[in-house]
Amino acid sequence: MKPERNYLIHPSYIVMFLVLAAVSALFLGFSAAYLYNRLHSNIPPIKLPSLFYFNTLILIGSSMTLRWAKKSYLQDNTQNYKIALIITLILTIGFLGSQIMAWLQLYNSDIFINYNNMASYMYLISGIHFVHVIAGIPFLVMFVINAVRKIKSPLSVLIYFSDLAKKRRLNLFNIYWHYLDGLWIYLVLFFLVNWLIG
Repeated sequence: MKPERNYLIHPSYIVMFLVLAAVSALFLGFSAAYLYNRLHSNIPPIKLPSLFYFNTLILIGSSMTLRWAKKSYLQDNTQNYKIALIITLILTIGFLGSQIMAWLQLYNSDIFINYNNMASYMYLISGIHFVHVIAGIPFLVMFVINAVRKIKSPLSVLIYFSDLAKKRRLNLFNIYWHYLDGLWIYLVLFFLVNWLIG
């Protein structure tokens, strides 16, 4: 294993924060465009399907299990680490399936993507978030596969949990995942407040 260079802030963290800053700017831009169109065109907002709220709970649950995975990693608790990662993956797949059902709720209410500008923005904004969740799944799957395959004997446990690169990747993934969770909560509250103030 090659010795790592010492950084005040590792370049991976800088890249991650730049990516998240760009994503934040994208969603703030869409939020501003939504408000501008709504006020300028005087179009009433769309009521959120109930599954959007349920999906919020699923994402919060996945953030909690990922925190549990990180805590288990730091405590060298192999069993809990594996379980937490697997539950996080299951919850994530559940979120994706439930979000598709939420869009079907809109569709069955005759609210299509071209229904009006507000519906278009709702589909677009929630769809882009959906894509960002999908983008995280390969990394989550790799964590699960590595945990199951490489954590078997006491020696493999020692090597796995002492690998600074793995610890950093887990930290980076936690940052990304908690960010997506916070972003989803913001989006749900944004659409809800717009609906309430009508």
